[in-house]
Amino acid sequence: MSNAKNTVLSATGELFGRKDPSAVDRWVAADYRQHSSLAADGPEALRGLVAGLPEGFRYEGARVIADGDLVALHGTYHGFGPEPLVAFDIFRVDADGRLAEHWDALTPAVGDTASGRSQTDGPAQVTAPEATEANRALVAEFARRVLVGADYSVLTDYISTESYHQHNPEAADGLAGFGAAAATWAEQGRSLRYQTVHRIIAEGEFVLVQSEGEFGVPVAYYDLFRVADGKIVEHWDVIAPVPAELPHANGLF
Repeated sequence: MSNAKNTVLSATGELFGRKDPSAVDRWVAADYRQHSSLAADGPEALRGLVAGLPEGFRYEGARVIADGDLVALHGTYHGFGPEPLVAFDIFRVDADGRLAEHWDALTPAVGDTASGRSQTDGPAQVTAPEATEANRALVAEFARRVLVGADYSVLTDYISTESYHQHNPEAADGLAGFGAAAATWAEQGRSLRYQTVHRIIAEGEFVLVQSEGEFGVPVAYYDLFRVADGKIVEHWDVIAPVPAELPHANGLF
């Protein structure tokens, strides 16, 4: 396990598992930079957030991918609000092994999905570390040409026509399922528009793309893809509206 991955799992386990505010002293950098809409900047705001977590709060992790000094977590927060929240969290770990920066996006968990898959189930373990760079390149090109470029004529160059497991709650499996959902969204005034790719985090068969765009309103897109044999075969996502105001001046990205 990478040092950064180990750091993030240890730190978040103490902060959000044990709900221990003193873990901030052990794991969080003095210049901790916050991009979440849920907390102000700096370690003291994080300490306050942890200290105020309700009795029934718990985090259920689904998968973790590490890429250099960036570590992405995919899981579900229970007890943050009235309903469970599916989330992506990205942490940057500094040279001293401390959490230095954090981004996230959360969306309500949906019980009844179009594909019958949950927003977090499916393969979780990295089994093809040697494929990291090839998979990063494939997904980066897909993001540039299809997501941002909106050239759907090349979709099958990147997404498998045989097996495409979908975890977006409103889309069924397969390319046809995605196409039908996209058409419905467009009719509702929620066309998928990707404007800027901010980060790509890759480990083995998993590649997470953090983007900015519009989905009826300005949104943050977090799209996690699983690649097998040179094609995208699975997709998880969180689409979160960009709030009008943030509790810090760092932006959402």
